[in-house]
Amino acid sequence: MSQVETDKDKDKEEIKIDDMNEAENPEDEVTKTVKKPEEAAVDVKDEEIKGLKNQIQRLAAEFDNYKKRTVKEKERIYSASIADAVACFLPVLDNVERALIASEKSDDQCIREGIQLIQRQMHDILSNLGVEPIETVGKTFNPGLHEAVMHIEDDAYGENEIVEEFQKGYIYRDELVIRHSVVKVAN
Repeated sequence: MSQVETDKDKDKEEIKIDDMNEAENPEDEVTKTVKKPEEAAVDVKDEEIKGLKNQIQRLAAEFDNYKKRTVKEKERIYSASIADAVACFLPVLDNVERALIASEKSDDQCIREGIQLIQRQMHDILSNLGVEPIETVGKTFNPGLHEAVMHIEDDAYGENEIVEEFQKGYIYRDELVIRHSVVKVAN
């Protein structure tokens, strides 16, 4: 055999070491493998690859969370913008409704029909935006939706029942109150 072949055979062999300190029986033999420098370098590179892979996975997860947070933030800003714009138009709608009530006393049917048309259009626009009026009369008082300005004692009504609405309230997509309903509560 040549010297090169002998060196290769030695590299492939495992080196057995008696580890008498750790063994309970002196006859037990523990086999340890001494790694070649090339194998050690491969192990180091494998650890580096695992670390980089872990880092990439964390960055991907952080980016995904960032995208989700951004979408939620945009939705929140959009909802707040809609609520602010609608809040500016609610006094106009209130005046249209007052004009409709006042036109009932008038004999001019054309004016009444015109005001009803304006009112219907405004309600349609609000509905398309996801804004709905808050139900009040006959419902139980909810401080998250209603603002009580009067309280009466009357056995004809249930506990915390709303008996009269002074100003209509509106809610956006059943989650964001634009304006609380101003009401009278019984009992």
